[in-house]
Amino acid sequence: MAERERRRTPPYGGVFVARTRVMDADEIGRAIWRMAHEIVERNHGLDGVVLIGLQTGGVWLAEQLAHTMGEIEGGHPPLGTLDVAFHRDDIGLRPLLPEAPTHIPVSLDGQAVVLVDDVLFTGRTIRAALDALTTYGRPRAVQLAVMIDRGHRELPIRPDFVGKNLPTRRDEVVDAHREGVDLGEVVK
Repeated sequence: MAERERRRTPPYGGVFVARTRVMDADEIGRAIWRMAHEIVERNHGLDGVVLIGLQTGGVWLAEQLAHTMGEIEGGHPPLGTLDVAFHRDDIGLRPLLPEAPTHIPVSLDGQAVVLVDDVLFTGRTIRAALDALTTYGRPRAVQLAVMIDRGHRELPIRPDFVGKNLPTRRDEVVDAHREGVDLGEVVK
């Protein structure tokens, strides 16, 4: 879970308390290996593929996917980062907190862009990412890779590549990181 979610969770602040580890580092590694193979297979190699990690939770996953795809194909796809803070639909409801600069290393025109995030929940962050991408070009296709799909969608958004489907309650919090995936709550 990104620090941004911790700060935004009412009553604005608190500490994440993990209740259960649902994936360990080895399981994360296997999921990344499988997802990387699926991305390479769907796109017939790495030509014209760009990975974009969403700040902050998706950046580590995009880096790992790019590294693994490089091992599979012998070359790394272009890797960028995207902060969607200014494109969110909840501006005014929550504090606006840009996390890190956006860095898109190549033109996205005609490319297959793989958006990468750690946890897919309501779909609103992905909607904001789709809006933000138009600033950087017109991709041929946009695909979505997430480590955890926890359900509770509010928008018609579906991931193309998933590490693990994890049904949760709306009040639970999922924290995905390199060492594993934890399920718990944020307490004040």
